[in-house]
Amino acid sequence: MAVQSSFKNMSLCLLVICLVCSALLAGVYALTKEPIDAAAKAKNEAAIKEVLPDVAVTIEEERTVDFEGASYTYNLAYDDLGNTVGCAINVAPSGFGGPISIKVGFDINGVIWNTKVLSQAETPGLGAKCVEPAFSDQFKGFDPAQKTLAVKKDGGDVDAITASTITSRAYAEGLALAVKVFDAIAQTPMPLNNMEE
Repeated sequence: MAVQSSFKNMSLCLLVICLVCSALLAGVYALTKEPIDAAAKAKNEAAIKEVLPDVAVTIEEERTVDFEGASYTYNLAYDDLGNTVGCAINVAPSGFGGPISIKVGFDINGVIWNTKVLSQAETPGLGAKCVEPAFSDQFKGFDPAQKTLAVKKDGGDVDAITASTITSRAYAEGLALAVKVFDAIAQTPMPLNNMEE
């Protein structure tokens, strides 16, 4: 009988400990959720402003577009007269260490204005150099109608990061995908109707 009583006591004690830990974890989550969401929103807004033309004064809320079976988020930007001046698109190509989340900004002609890596898990000192201006600045003003978004090793116009072809290739492929998504957005009658002028 003592063994059964001890088992019940241990089970009850373990249940109470689990409930207390769960309540504490839920409390910490509730306390930190809002600041974490606010920080993520601020980071996203800063990235949008960084990748869009300087004349953008109004950035609308995030929209979603379906392209080739996947959904992509984007933001449109307008000047002070309400004209569309750019579009920021989120893509996440698979790099060596996992997805590389990139925000790609376009002007109204489909030229890449700038890019910004939001998150990545590439090898430090190698693929992680994709966040450095020495690599990412080559995409400022990149016109996909005039150049090829592929590393030079594959016949394109992108200078790869030394010893990190997989990351460089993924980055270029992500931007090429963003160009296709931009073209799909530009074909929709509503959001970018003045982009074809």
